[in-house]
Amino acid sequence: MGSASREALARSVQALAGLGSKADLATAEDLFAAGRVVADSAQLRSVLSDPSAPAEGKAALVQRVFGSLSAPAVELLTVVAGQRWSDQDDVLAAIEELGIRSIAASAPRNVDIPGELFAFGGAVTSDAELELALRSKLADPEAKAALAERLLAGKASKQTVAIARQLVLQPRGRSIRESLRDAARIVAAQYGQTIATVVTATPLPAEQAERLRASLAAKYGELKLNEVVDPAILGGLRVQVGDDVIDGSVASRLTELRLQLAG
Repeated sequence: MGSASREALARSVQALAGLGSKADLATAEDLFAAGRVVADSAQLRSVLSDPSAPAEGKAALVQRVFGSLSAPAVELLTVVAGQRWSDQDDVLAAIEELGIRSIAASAPRNVDIPGELFAFGGAVTSDAELELALRSKLADPEAKAALAERLLAGKASKQTVAIARQLVLQPRGRSIRESLRDAARIVAAQYGQTIATVVTATPLPAEQAERLRASLAAKYGELKLNEVVDPAILGGLRVQVGDDVIDGSVASRLTELRLQLAG
């Protein structure tokens, strides 16, 4: 996002915080639906992202188009419409993020939404046919959403199902892996956490994973581990927290050795 969009998003998130318990799963569903309507209308996207358009006019447009939605959703959409955005895609991203944050803020704290999203992502990316079915541009979006719901039935909370359904219905050019990772990051941010992605050749024992989490938390603050098993790294581990990467994998060391020998 450009600087204008980052500021606009921060104000929109602040508006969400001001709603408190009024913003819930139903609010998120309304926001997701509104975002899909905006995505399908070039005119709506153009007007809502136009920095020269009067805020009052955009607010009136939101009321006219989305007035049947819940009051919290309409209020948040009005706030979004009143901001200055760098481009149209950022408006769509902001509406989706507000929906995801609404879900995270209203979910019981014993519901591990990031963990469920990571588990779903791992299941999808480990099955090439399944991943293709969910990302295919030729498949009916509702059919893909129904597939995601069936896969998650009995395995994930209604909050995670709602997020996954939105990501499948409106991928916005992202792979399912990217969209799930983005959603988990947003949920963690709503909880004041950071995502640390840890890649290992074999699953980490629970005790070792907890020691690693505590060690990273001492530097980065409260965080959530996203554990990924990738035999290609051979051994060791690779950790990414935001833009920071700690690569202690065997594969990385072998690559460095080969470069040294070649040089």
